[in-house]
Amino acid sequence: MRKSVNRVWRRVMANKLISEMGLPKSIANIFAARNIHTAKDALSLTEFELMELLDVGLAEVTTAVSSISEISCPPYQTALSLLEQRMHNEHLAGHLPTRLKGLDAALCGGIPFGVITELVGPAGIGKTQFCLKLSLLASLPSSHGGLDGHVVYVDTESKFSSRRMIEIGVNSFPEIFQIEGMAQQMAGRILVLQPTTPTEFSECLQKIKDSLLQHHVKLLVIDSMAALVSGRDGQGQCRQHPLGWHMTFIKSLAEFSRIPVVVTNQVRSHSGDDPFHYSFQDSRQNPDFPTTFDSHLVAALGIPWAHAVSIRLVLESKSGQRFIKVAKSSMSPPVAFTFAISASGISLLHDDGIEMTGPEINAICGQGNSGLFD
Repeated sequence: MRKSVNRVWRRVMANKLISEMGLPKSIANIFAARNIHTAKDALSLTEFELMELLDVGLAEVTTAVSSISEISCPPYQTALSLLEQRMHNEHLAGHLPTRLKGLDAALCGGIPFGVITELVGPAGIGKTQFCLKLSLLASLPSSHGGLDGHVVYVDTESKFSSRRMIEIGVNSFPEIFQIEGMAQQMAGRILVLQPTTPTEFSECLQKIKDSLLQHHVKLLVIDSMAALVSGRDGQGQCRQHPLGWHMTFIKSLAEFSRIPVVVTNQVRSHSGDDPFHYSFQDSRQNPDFPTTFDSHLVAALGIPWAHAVSIRLVLESKSGQRFIKVAKSSMSPPVAFTFAISASGISLLHDDGIEMTGPEINAICGQGNSGLFD
């Protein structure tokens, strides 16, 4: 991710115009007359080549090159300054509150900006409901606690429902949606893309990159990631499309645009080769939870993807109750909340979470489910 952002930065600075660098007009005009317009044009030549091309002395060339280099090249930074800058950016970046009090408290404010937050769980558990509610919250006017922006919603399985989204809005924010024309205005802020193949998905990501600034986008939702990268070959065997490029690109989008990115992931049945525990999780076991489960599922996209996301929220069903677990977060210990789905979307039954340790952190329960789900 950092390398991708740095490459973008280098391209921007290399193409910076010499006419905008504040050089003395006499030397700037000579550069322009010789068709040397950008920092890259000037720095691609040696000082002696510039002397011959510009027909000026070594002192003038050296001074000009030094100024261009200083302006176009980022300064050296110490490890301490990089750490302080990162902490400062994270403090300013902010969060998108979910309006789920206990979850927001666990995440220190809500869904963080600038990183990927993953929702993983079996079909029908509420991942899309959560995404619809977050989309509404991002598009709400700032006077009502929203981000007052547009949302790009990548709907890979045609599950996006404008009707359901408006229903959630009317029941969650009646004072806003009772205003004439507000429902249409809110719906108009959510841009829906529906790629059906990995190639179309790649093209969508390129379009999203161009749209983030143009459309004042404040949230990116991809529902779901696994639906496009999973498939079957000619013999009916399950196969996975490579995820490396998509992972890097989505992380770069999150970091570069400083917006929250929410991605949903499917689950599949656990096999003997699958780990119960990721390296970023505590391996201690909580005696209050069993070591085996009636129907144990794991995230479909595997370990590389698990390490790419910064926040993993697991949605599961166990003993007749729905749980949302903070399975991965640098800001919160593993904790679970019971929740329900109603006309107003997802709501927590209790704001106090249950701390967990051991394999139950990573385990995903979906009683009665098997195989691949969304």
